[in-house]
Amino acid sequence: MKQNDETPVILVTNDDGLFAPGIKFLVDVVKQFGEVVVVAPDSPQSAKGHAITIDGPIRLKKVEAFPGIETYECSGTPVDCVKLAKHLIFKDRKQPDLCVSGVNHGSNASINIIYSGTMSAAMEASLEGIDSIGFSSLDYTMEANFEPSRPYIEKIVGHVLTNGLKETKLLNVNIPKDDSGPIKGIKVCRQANARWKEEFHEAEDPRGNKYYWLTGKFVNLDSGTDTDVAALEGGYISIVPSKHDLTEYEGIAPNKDLENISI
Repeated sequence: MKQNDETPVILVTNDDGLFAPGIKFLVDVVKQFGEVVVVAPDSPQSAKGHAITIDGPIRLKKVEAFPGIETYECSGTPVDCVKLAKHLIFKDRKQPDLCVSGVNHGSNASINIIYSGTMSAAMEASLEGIDSIGFSSLDYTMEANFEPSRPYIEKIVGHVLTNGLKETKLLNVNIPKDDSGPIKGIKVCRQANARWKEEFHEAEDPRGNKYYWLTGKFVNLDSGTDTDVAALEGGYISIVPSKHDLTEYEGIAPNKDLENISI
């Protein structure tokens, strides 16, 4: 709790939709820490990245989803949810002290942070100056067992509410699958150099029109032991302090010769 004894306000969102087991679990974990407000998509929005809705209206409706918890369902993307929370729901009231997103059904380690609606929602909140945490489980099924991670999520949330975040506003937290053995602890680490090796499966619909289905394999190109992928493979929860500045600083000086181009 904050030292001034104010009740913390926690914004909860996700990308799997308002009725996914992961957000239900996360709400249950964080409600002990203060006032909780939930704003989540009304349908699954996985892999939406930082998309926002600009080509149509966004609907926001107050619903009864969690007993005693102020809850809204949103027709837009995860980022839309956070924007509407910031500019409408919290317009004339105390702003959130913390935004938590998840628990996502599926990994958001390494390059997955780029595609993730879960992490983009948390990132949007961090852009607004709110300490933010995205929680994801390596178990993508709707039957995922999140209970082993409960004490760790409690400790992480409690620590951030008490101490704030240092030199960052955003944490990317990933949790090993329940069937991989007991969680060994927490590792604060860097994002692994990994990517998706993608394929498109081609097929035809009943009218003879071709369509394509994206699939692929996650490939880890990083042999380092200090990465999120290595931590997860070792049975640890990974925490990567993250940011939204995509500048490749080491590439500035070597490319200064571009300034000499004349038209």
